[in-house]
Amino acid sequence: MIISIGARADIVHRYPQWLNERFCEGYVYTRNPLFPNRITRYLLQPDKVDAVVFCSKHYRPFFPYLERILSAYRTYFQYTITAYGEDLEPNIPSIDERIETLKVLSQTVGKARVVWRYDPVLLTPTYTAERHKKTFAMLAGQLAPYVDRCIFSFVETHAKLKTNIPQLLPLSPAEKHSLAEAFAKIAKRAGFMLQTCGRRDTFPALGIASEGCVTLHALGAANRCVFRETLHRGNRRGCLCIESREIGWYDACPNLCRYCYANPSAAAVEENIKLHDPHSPLLIGTLRRDDILFDGIQTGYLKNDGRQISLFDL
Repeated sequence: MIISIGARADIVHRYPQWLNERFCEGYVYTRNPLFPNRITRYLLQPDKVDAVVFCSKHYRPFFPYLERILSAYRTYFQYTITAYGEDLEPNIPSIDERIETLKVLSQTVGKARVVWRYDPVLLTPTYTAERHKKTFAMLAGQLAPYVDRCIFSFVETHAKLKTNIPQLLPLSPAEKHSLAEAFAKIAKRAGFMLQTCGRRDTFPALGIASEGCVTLHALGAANRCVFRETLHRGNRRGCLCIESREIGWYDACPNLCRYCYANPSAAAVEENIKLHDPHSPLLIGTLRRDDILFDGIQTGYLKNDGRQISLFDL
């Protein structure tokens, strides 16, 4: 089983103590978004987890716990750094601080396990196409020695997007192609692989790869192990990634990025934060009387690897 940490909330940045405790205790609970009284329990012992995939905008709060995780689990780290400032990403550190944090992360875990994400790409009167090209080039120059690849995607429209970003401008196919072409040239000069996310907005003629952000091949290469080939459906429509189990919850991320699909309500985030208990198996709240607990299906993909040991033996 692949554990995903960060698709619904920036857990590494905002809930590092809770996350560390879940690994130490060896299990986690997650609510079903469609049927909130259905709780799934996943075992987090190292022999039950093929790999842990992190996604965050800021890893430094998790550094005190990182060594223990690296010693016991196969890992993969996606680090999002974009052109945006506090107007769109109000509660995260500066670009300069996150650049330095990425460098430290890469030096700690190894370049092969670190992916830089430059997404979502969106246009406003402030964040023009030219600004994206300039910022992408600046970031590429600094991050290239520390990342395995860069993944970018264009923003997907969702219900709250135009409300949260009223200044949002439409992105035409020609504008997308122009930006992709510029990114491809910058990546080629910097010497790293560039790819798009999912089946939407692909640019094979520009030499830009189109594959899953997290594949068994990428996980195997990063962790020097072999996974068996398997058919899968991805994590959502149009997704090419290997299926994973996300342990976070919607409306729970204090980053409050304006474009985020996982945080449709800032008021709900504020209320959920009050319910967070760092000692609870659930990210938000605790078990309720009407909750029904199930054991999750934990399909293993590993074919050949002998390095994994028990966290409790450290």
